Amino acid sequence: MAKDKKLVEAITSMDVDFAQWYTDVVKKAELCDYTSVKGCMVIKPAGYAIWENIQKELDRRFKETGVENVYMPIFIPESLLQKEKDHVEGFAPEVAWVTHGGLDPLQERLCVRPTSETLFCDFYAGDIHSYRDLPKVYNQWCSVVRWEKTTRPFLRTREFLWQEGHTAHATAEEAEERTIQMLNVYADFCEQELAIPVVRGQKTDKEKFAGAEATYTIEALMHDGKALQCGTSHNFGDGFAKAFQIQYAAKDNSLQYVHQTSWGMTTRLIGALIMVHGDDNGLVLPPRIAPTQVMIVPIQQQKEGVLDKAFELRDVLSGFRVKVDDSDKSPGWKFSESEMRGIPVRLEIGPRDIQNNEAVLVRRDTHEKITVSLDEVVAKVGELLETIQGDMLERARKHLAAHTSEATDYDTFCRTMDEKPGFVKAMWCGCQECEDKIKEDLSATSRCMPFAQESLSDRCVCCGKPAKKMVYWGRAY
Repeated sequence: MAKDKKLVEAITSMDVDFAQWYTDVVKKAELCDYTSVKGCMVIKPAGYAIWENIQKELDRRFKETGVENVYMPIFIPESLLQKEKDHVEGFAPEVAWVTHGGLDPLQERLCVRPTSETLFCDFYAGDIHSYRDLPKVYNQWCSVVRWEKTTRPFLRTREFLWQEGHTAHATAEEAEERTIQMLNVYADFCEQELAIPVVRGQKTDKEKFAGAEATYTIEALMHDGKALQCGTSHNFGDGFAKAFQIQYAAKDNSLQYVHQTSWGMTTRLIGALIMVHGDDNGLVLPPRIAPTQVMIVPIQQQKEGVLDKAFELRDVLSGFRVKVDDSDKSPGWKFSESEMRGIPVRLEIGPRDIQNNEAVLVRRDTHEKITVSLDEVVAKVGELLETIQGDMLERARKHLAAHTSEATDYDTFCRTMDEKPGFVKAMWCGCQECEDKIKEDLSATSRCMPFAQESLSDRCVCCGKPAKKMVYWGRAY
């Protein structure tokens, strides 16, 4: 029995040390591993399978809105990066440079893409000529490199996987519409597929993307009360178009600049899944994104007919993502391993179950056991997976609500931020000086100005001047 417990005992309790708990889950669930390349990770099959499901579902949603996939080079000439001043200044500290090709020094340095705005702009400048060429609604799936000083698996690594959408439009109105549309695609995806509730809103000027006119964000709250930015969508206006001379001939033959957007989501979402839903036994994966939805565990599998029935059930449940654990490990170990990996439903089948024409279904999220007839197993598994998906979202919503506070004066604001982890809603005057003070005093940042605005008071929580916006503030990853 002690051997069966070993897998779970290796996980630090999240209440003891949340950061260590996270690392333990990542490693014990075999999602990724460290490498000899500092700050970079190997995404192992279990982790990459989650990313594949994220990618597949996001890609489907993108294409429903008219998005087409393309691919741009990994290298950006320095002269190209320098064309948009705010953009290059924003990324300069994180850029990795290639200075040699083989043994020969390059005439011009190449940066390894931290993001691809400049490449898309350079391409659009030569590809867009007329209003008939618009809109361009492109996306690429790729990796990017940002030379982070402090790294953590999935949350912040020097190389990570993502998608980046880059669009060009004839009017400012079309660009704004696409910017908001893609943010809503992200938000709906997080809530419907990942069971992660998010706050939708706009970043302040201090926190917006370098070179953007406006940045919109979805912010989620992790189990420990820290915020995580899960996706952003940027309206560039015509700033990049002017820097790169991306113009088109309008219907009246006048020469106009295009208006652009950019939007992205990354493998950081896997970190969000872990920290929103996980528990001290390991991962808890929402059924819609789980690579394996049902793990069949045969009990006393050495007895005649048990393994045959397990594989028969796998075939019966072929409409779901199902595996049979026919390894020679003990049932207790198999249970622990299934829990560690976050598989939503475990189906137990043994000689007595076969004799009674039934099986036991065990929920990963609540550990509830349900005995079902084998004649109804397909319908019951389908119902249970949908119930688990809905229950996980509801629990996450309750956690978000319970860890969202309000403050109308600075003393209350500081005390709440220190004593109650989570979001603090408070009014803001719009001045960066107040943002800077809050960050200096509390290590907290403005997460977003939510679309659903509330008037908590008419004064800024920091300086007492007339308030302009209600802001979600928090400490973040």
